[in-house]
Amino acid sequence: MEEKNYKAFLEELLRITVNENASDLHISASHPPIIRIHGKLIALSQKPVITSHDAREIAMEMMSRQQKEKLLNNYEVDFSYNYKDVARFRVNVFFQRGEVSCAMRLVPAKILSLEELNMPTSLYDFCEYSQGFLLITGPTGHGKSTTLAALVNKINQEKFKHIITIEDPIEYVFKEERSLIDQREVYQDALSFPRALKSVFRQDPDVIMVGEMRDPITIATAITAAETGHLVFSTLHTNSASQTIHRIIDSFPPEQQGQIRAQLSSALLGVVSQRIIPGIKGGLVPACEIMIASPAVCNLIRENKIHEIDLVIETSSEQGMISLNKSLFNLVKKREISLKNALSYSRNPAELKRMVG
Repeated sequence: MEEKNYKAFLEELLRITVNENASDLHISASHPPIIRIHGKLIALSQKPVITSHDAREIAMEMMSRQQKEKLLNNYEVDFSYNYKDVARFRVNVFFQRGEVSCAMRLVPAKILSLEELNMPTSLYDFCEYSQGFLLITGPTGHGKSTTLAALVNKINQEKFKHIITIEDPIEYVFKEERSLIDQREVYQDALSFPRALKSVFRQDPDVIMVGEMRDPITIATAITAAETGHLVFSTLHTNSASQTIHRIIDSFPPEQQGQIRAQLSSALLGVVSQRIIPGIKGGLVPACEIMIASPAVCNLIRENKIHEIDLVIETSSEQGMISLNKSLFNLVKKREISLKNALSYSRNPAELKRMVG
């Protein structure tokens, strides 16, 4: 492959990724390019095997001078990359065994609604609050950012609010409709998540979207923002609502945990834990646990009885709560997903088997 063709080769791979409706593109030495479709990795075997030199040059084609410096200093770098106004990619370039690799996540240009995502439209209720803290959680690659974007865009379409997003990197680009939206990218528009969040109080926001709760300072500042009259949305890599509460509290030293429990119990609106599961008819189907911060849930958080939250979720369907197993059970019953896949994504397969009978 000649040096001058790397840009064209990259664009061809991005075009294939978009056209095949793939979620990810992987560039790694000693392999052909690989895409992920509906959760499965597929090698583009008609393309040449990527050499170490190819991988480095493809990565360099996407990066600015500052990003190249960051890669060399930190051995990895995150950024977003636009493909001809067709789509954006969230890119992570990293070293493995001394060679450069790229992992590229497709971020569609269009922000889908909850209806289009087949997510429960009851989540729109969280958009009606003027203040509070909502967390969208789940494993990596299970659509947390997409759900978050749908909620923020709902506010953008219907309310005259000042929305500030703090992301690393910016994923979905919002087109202002009724709201004023400022999107800040960490390391480009702000030095860090904590610094950006601390300064947000001087920027007169109504709604704050934080891409990810990465450290105790970010978590504490986000909770304070929710307590002081702001609607705060964010994500966390956890597997359930109760695990999310544990993770937040346990990220602080013991002497601070009582205060954080008190703050969280007053500021929390809810936790949504989601999965996307291969469907029987193809494609991916979402399943989600929804915990709403009811008086009972908030009381358990204050009293440090977080292990009892799961039971409250299971017995509070009239308040709009649903357990992950109940969500999986409903999808199996509607023949949208197989029992085998439901069991593999369940945190309590034995209980799900009993529910199915």
